[in-house]
Amino acid sequence: MTAPEPRFAKVAAMIADPTRARMLALLMGGQAHTAGELAAGAGVTAATASGHLSKLVEAELLCLRPQGRHRYYRLADERIAHALEALSLVAERSAGDGKWLQPGYRSLKHARTCYCHLAGELGVAWLQGLLRQAHLRPEDGHFVLTEGGRQALAASGLQLTAPTPTAPTARRRFAYPCLDWSERRDHLAGTLGTALLSHAMASDWLRRQGEGRALQLTPTGRQALAPWLGDAAR
Repeated sequence: MTAPEPRFAKVAAMIADPTRARMLALLMGGQAHTAGELAAGAGVTAATASGHLSKLVEAELLCLRPQGRHRYYRLADERIAHALEALSLVAERSAGDGKWLQPGYRSLKHARTCYCHLAGELGVAWLQGLLRQAHLRPEDGHFVLTEGGRQALAASGLQLTAPTPTAPTARRRFAYPCLDWSERRDHLAGTLGTALLSHAMASDWLRRQGEGRALQLTPTGRQALAPWLGDAAR
C-alpha cells in the first residue's frame, strides 16, 4: 500500500517555484507589499504575479489585506518566516566564506530582518549581550526576561506595555531562539524580539537599506546598543 503524500509536499512545491520564492523572500523583511511591488521584485508582469499570489494565499502562506485602492500581502504568520529561514539555513550550509564578502551578501550578513525580528551578526550579538548581562535567562527552550532586563530595556526607552506572560505557551512565544542562517547561531525571536526591532527602528538605531531586508546600524544605534553588542557595535 502506497503511503499518503506528506502534507509538506504541497507546501514545498508552492515554495519551489522561482517566482513565488522571490516573492516570499521579499516578504521575509516583515513588511507588507502590494502586488505591483511583489511583481517588480520577482521580475514578472502584474498578471503573472496575480496568479502566483492567489496560489500563495490559497495555500495559507500569505494573507491579504485590502486597504483603499491597494491590496497588501504579507506572510501569514511568524511560523512561515521560520520555515523559510530554516530552508535558507539548509541551502547555505555549503556556502564558502567568500560569498559573505560580496556586497549584496555582506550587508545581509551584518544585519537584516527575519520577519519581525533582528537577524545577522547584530541579531546574534544582541541576544548574546542580553544573556551575558543576565537580562534574559534561558529556560526550557525559551527565554525569560529578568527584572534587571526589564529595567535595562526601560532605561533604553523600551517600555513593555504588557507584563511577561505566565501561561506556558505564551511564555515560550514571548522570547525564544531562532537559528540564524548566516551565523549558524541563535538570534532572538518572539514577541520580545519583535518589540526590540520595532523600538530600534523607531529610535533610528537601525535603518532599512533600500527595499530589501538589510539594515544599517546608525551612530545613534551604535551608542545605544553598545552595552549589548560589544565589539559588534564598532
